[in-house]
Amino acid sequence: MMMKLLIDSHIFLWLLFSPEKISPATLSLIQNRQHSVYISSVSFWELSLKYGLGKISFSGVLPEELPGWANKLGLEVLALDAEIASSIHQMPKYHNDPFDRMIIHTAIQNQLTLVSRDRAFSAYLQDGLIGLLH
Repeated sequence: MMMKLLIDSHIFLWLLFSPEKISPATLSLIQNRQHSVYISSVSFWELSLKYGLGKISFSGVLPEELPGWANKLGLEVLALDAEIASSIHQMPKYHNDPFDRMIIHTAIQNQLTLVSRDRAFSAYLQDGLIGLLH
């Protein structure tokens, strides 16, 4: 069965720098070319902002190189959709991080299974999130 997955920002970083942090079953799903695996452009915005604030660093990679690395990993980039961006106010506020809320909303609106270690995301399963992999 083909799956459509949206990876969270930290999962992307783990794919690049620490794949051993991802469970073997989840990593196998992400790497299976029969599945469609997406990353939101919101993740690049989040990572670039945190890099600029000195909250994170990347080993030999600049934030502007991350989309190229996503392509090398076989990920498809989902651009921030105007309809999704303008309807974020409808989301219940179980999670306060605006980047995470936009990623969750993107997953809900596109019927994607979200891949994240953030357990707080599970609250959105009752509001349309079709699946969550840890």
